[in-house]
Amino acid sequence: MDMYQKRKMRQEKVKNENKEENSKYNINWYPGHMAKTRRQIIEDLRLIDVVIELLDARIPLSSRNPEIEKITKGKKKIVLLNKCDLSDEGLNKAWVEYFKKQNIPALLTDSNSGNGIQNCLREIERIMNEDLTKSSEKGRVGKKIRVMILGIPNVGKSSFINRVAKKTSLEVANRPGVTRSKQWIRVNEKIELLDTPGVLWPKFENEEIALNLAFTGTIKDDILERTEIAFNLIKALLNSKYKLNLCERYKITEEEVEQIMQMPQNENSNIYEIMLLIGKKRGAIMSGGKIDEEKTARIILDDFRSGKLGKITLEKPNTK
Repeated sequence: MDMYQKRKMRQEKVKNENKEENSKYNINWYPGHMAKTRRQIIEDLRLIDVVIELLDARIPLSSRNPEIEKITKGKKKIVLLNKCDLSDEGLNKAWVEYFKKQNIPALLTDSNSGNGIQNCLREIERIMNEDLTKSSEKGRVGKKIRVMILGIPNVGKSSFINRVAKKTSLEVANRPGVTRSKQWIRVNEKIELLDTPGVLWPKFENEEIALNLAFTGTIKDDILERTEIAFNLIKALLNSKYKLNLCERYKITEEEVEQIMQMPQNENSNIYEIMLLIGKKRGAIMSGGKIDEEKTARIILDDFRSGKLGKITLEKPNTK
């Protein structure tokens, strides 16, 4: 019995002892304050002209909370595909077209560099131009455009607001849920922005969504096991066009990968061997020559989240 199978047996034992009706990825991570946040957003929407929905360009569907789509129905909306500097450029264009076909303006943004910010402000004014003209004709001159920004934790909301407001008034950190309280922010003489805490949803529709959120760090690494997240990321990349990204980053030849994948054991065991090889290549070795799985997993996830693995998008739009 190989190391991976032994490890999986230990995990299965623990899982069976704590067996739940749903999938292991159907995590109960919906804090009590989230229900209150949802109610507050619904109440505040009465004051809002435009909703900005901020998504992670690497996982546009998985980072799109279905609750937001429901509660903002009927409102003017702009989708921002944030962190576009980390995502596949070809698929960026495909996702912009995907939302365009749904009559939702979609723009590419990178909150860290400020790329796309001015385009967003121009789009807000464009979609409100007709309404503002009508207000002006009725004597309501100088009416502010009130904008609400919504998104799940860790999608770059605070960094975006800091950019758009040209200041660092919000606390920003690389951990989910750091933005807490509601506040209005004056963007310019025409636009006011209402920030809201990141909105989670009670449960995931499927395992793929949960894993995608874990890959990007929205689900904290202490909720799902880090080694399990890294293992599944390797599996996803090996079964995609990004296999070469892994090979190039960790100095592994395609022949080595194919040789391991053809070993006479199940696919998961082979992928686990590749994960160990990555650990060996990166020097994640403990005393006795054993590979440090935890350190290896941390290296892989950090490389993906920082873009060192290359520009990767894990979801393709349905073009049907």
